[in-house]
Amino acid sequence: MGRVSQEILLELLEARRFGVEYQPIVELKTGDIFAYEALSRFKDSNGEFIRPDYVYASLHDSPLSLFQVELAQKKIQFDYLSRQQKIFVNLDQDAFYASGQKEEDNPFIKLIEQTGRERVVVELIENSEMSDAIMSLSMIEVFDKLQIKTALDDLCNPKSMLSVSVLQLVEWIKLDRYVLKKRADVNFMVFVSKIIDFAHVTGKKVVLEGIESEEDVFFARSIGADFVQGFYYRDRFLNY
Repeated sequence: MGRVSQEILLELLEARRFGVEYQPIVELKTGDIFAYEALSRFKDSNGEFIRPDYVYASLHDSPLSLFQVELAQKKIQFDYLSRQQKIFVNLDQDAFYASGQKEEDNPFIKLIEQTGRERVVVELIENSEMSDAIMSLSMIEVFDKLQIKTALDDLCNPKSMLSVSVLQLVEWIKLDRYVLKKRADVNFMVFVSKIIDFAHVTGKKVVLEGIESEEDVFFARSIGADFVQGFYYRDRFLNY
């Protein structure tokens, strides 16, 4: 994965060159916005956007810096959205545990409680590292105990690893845009179909990400997705 230089990263942190973009999550049945996902955005000193995954990959070398940036981002993401709107937020498991504090004192938990747990869905990303998968499970168990809703993000991404334990605990399943790319692959779509069946039988909701056209919307309906998200909706609704 790409990274940013230490010089750019240090300047970005000192100048707090980060913000948020809200992307609508739309209910297919009604066509209405159900919630927004808060997406982290970063810029360099020239005003050019820096890929968020590059920034976070670099921040992982310093757990304390990762914690500070993630917490600052969450405060921005919660503060700049109307209190009437539901919000989905990504939360890095390394940042969550970096404070070293007990569950009840964890700054992210406190921030979610202040925002209103009924408004928030925390997205967790499963990847190819076993240690990260174990941390994700531990974190999601904390949220489950506190009745904070969770979503499994990027499911079906080639670089993700599926944890059955995590899958059982979440209330939401977000299918990666890779599903759209593989829609003609019959065997792959059998797996996707079974995941959606499992989600619905167990009372979970399914979001298909990466929607960029009307054709993608039709496809989402055809596979039984409940909600959709993507650039197709960015200019169709008023963002915050």
